[in-house]
Amino acid sequence: MMIGVEGLKEQAERMEEELIRQRRDFHRHPELSFQESRTAGIVAARLSALGLSVRTGVGGHGVVAELRGDGDGPTIAIRADMDALPITEETGLDYASETPGVMHACGHDIHTTVLLGAAQLIAERKTGLRGTVRFIFQSAEEILAGAKAMIEQGVMDGVEEIYGLHNLPSLPAGTIGVKPGVLMGSIDRLDIRVEGRGGHGGYPETCIDPIVAASAVVMALQTAVSREAPPTKGVVVSLGTIHAGTANNIIPDFAELSGTVRNLDADWRGTMPATLARIVEDTCRAYRCRGTLHYTEQVPPVVNDDSLTRFVSGVSDRLFGAEKRSEPLPMTYGEDFAEYLRFAKGCFFWLGSGPQSGAERAAGLHSPRFDPDERCLAAGAAMLAGIALSRLS
Repeated sequence: MMIGVEGLKEQAERMEEELIRQRRDFHRHPELSFQESRTAGIVAARLSALGLSVRTGVGGHGVVAELRGDGDGPTIAIRADMDALPITEETGLDYASETPGVMHACGHDIHTTVLLGAAQLIAERKTGLRGTVRFIFQSAEEILAGAKAMIEQGVMDGVEEIYGLHNLPSLPAGTIGVKPGVLMGSIDRLDIRVEGRGGHGGYPETCIDPIVAASAVVMALQTAVSREAPPTKGVVVSLGTIHAGTANNIIPDFAELSGTVRNLDADWRGTMPATLARIVEDTCRAYRCRGTLHYTEQVPPVVNDDSLTRFVSGVSDRLFGAEKRSEPLPMTYGEDFAEYLRFAKGCFFWLGSGPQSGAERAAGLHSPRFDPDERCLAAGAAMLAGIALSRLS
């Protein structure tokens, strides 16, 4: 039988006003990747006040703290991310971002607050804890660099299991979404250069137009999914930028594009570089241009351990009831939490942050109008604390 979670939900709910104040402070003062100095300073001070040993400046502005129990046992890690996005907020909230062009539009202010709350709950219940809880507050998740940087500085040394969460506005606040196996897809990057021969826009026959070729590449790349990938594989190819030219009446020498590739299947992911390179090169050749593709593998899929997923599901059911837990379909969001899973088994889960009514539709992640239901804060803190207390009791 799991122990250590009795009354935990109610204890977290009594902290709700404090959690909301902290989250709104983080939300007012968002910081971009590898710039999270203010956030990290608050985190370190809060953890030190709880009596934890704290290390700062890990992998950028990362903060690592440990709580050692009274008895011997394993080291488990719980991770949250701290960085914001280069988005101008449009919520109109009285605690909206005060930093122009920067917003917590992915909810990392929620994650940081939730883990701070969990640390407080665990510290207050540490009697009888057998083992060590390592709290990881990470920089630069949004650019997929923070986890690797922290790992290089030893954050996973000695860790046997790792846990984490991400808020999800399509799930009602106070609910948990968790599943074994693939939860989130891999993330890879495309950078494409299309080279032609520039000249006067009034005489296109004297040029080799890279804009026309680039337009054809955009359309052709969609066939890598619609006509070459089985629909069961969960593949996405999306182009996010296209840049070319300097004036409306000049055909440029080249065009540059960039995009993202997501895969839910690790084996199918391995086929994508060659497939996309063939499409880019052959399409450009048809337009007398030269196309080159640079394919960068960024992070693998987030794959949950089966036994730890059952354990996390059990914690959720004990805290909130089985009716508050769901098993979602895999999603083509991505997360550098996957990097930690190279070094220890773990479980990552969704924390509902959306409206209670199914008739309401919340703004999604990365939206300038993202406005989560703050009732998720107490639930997330109780959940992370419950995992640690149950695992090490």
